[in-house]
Amino acid sequence: MTAIEGTFLVTNADDASATLRNVADSQVLTLSDNPGVEAGEVVEGTVEPEPPMEVTYTVTEVAERRTVPVETADLAPTTQATEIAAEQATGELTTVERAGEGEIHVLTVPEDETAEAAADIVDDEATLSRAARLGVDRVEVRTAEGVVSVRYLPD
Repeated sequence: MTAIEGTFLVTNADDASATLRNVADSQVLTLSDNPGVEAGEVVEGTVEPEPPMEVTYTVTEVAERRTVPVETADLAPTTQATEIAAEQATGELTTVERAGEGEIHVLTVPEDETAEAAADIVDDEATLSRAARLGVDRVEVRTAEGVVSVRYLPD
């Protein structure tokens, strides 16, 4: 096996080892030791399989380590997001590229489940993984009755 260079989300970490998920292809990699990473961090670098069995990996290079905050903003969705939500059925998702970097996801949810849907998005590991894949610095979740807007943003 060869080295894997990419962006990884640390999904689990303790003193002895860590588990990474490659955000490009979702491959899960178990590290034989923990190079000082914590769950929830995004690591850009290179990992290599350890011989002889090549079932665990070691980090051979770290280009960048960062955290991506995922927070609920005390702001209403933008006019654009509200207009998109008005045109889609409950349960639908629309993805819009931002002018520049990142993207916006607009979800239409039952009105009485808006807060719960937003909380699920904030707590979902997939939100962090997507932010890492997009290369953004923060995620902002905005809500209005029946609408959840997830903004993947540069700093």
